[in-house]
Amino acid sequence: MRSLEDIRDEYEFLDGDERYRLLIELGRELDAMPEALKTEATKVRGCSASVWVYPTPRDDGRLHFLADSNAAITKGIVALVLAAVQDRPAAEVAATDIAGALEPFDLKNQLSSNRTQGVPNMIALIRETAARLAT
Repeated sequence: MRSLEDIRDEYEFLDGDERYRLLIELGRELDAMPEALKTEATKVRGCSASVWVYPTPRDDGRLHFLADSNAAITKGIVALVLAAVQDRPAAEVAATDIAGALEPFDLKNQLSSNRTQGVPNMIALIRETAARLAT
């Protein structure tokens, strides 16, 4: 997965439709999430599209998230969120200001409100899960 900084550098260079294409591309780059993990327990509430996020703890204490969405741009937003925390120690993920890390992307002004309405819930789910696994 690309670093959030690399994505931001590319994103800032693009405009309008090109930014949408980048988000779609990011979504395609996510690791495949097995259908069996797409359950009510892994579903993010409050998203206009269906979004699932599943943490896979590593032996070294790092978290690798599997995620998917049934909408291409939403899946790209999911990938953007994960780029802020992917493969980092659980305690670090729990302490990360993910919303702050995403501010340079100005998603609220770049995308429709129903595309971004579930982002706070996704961030909360990721941070709460990480905090639970860090203990």
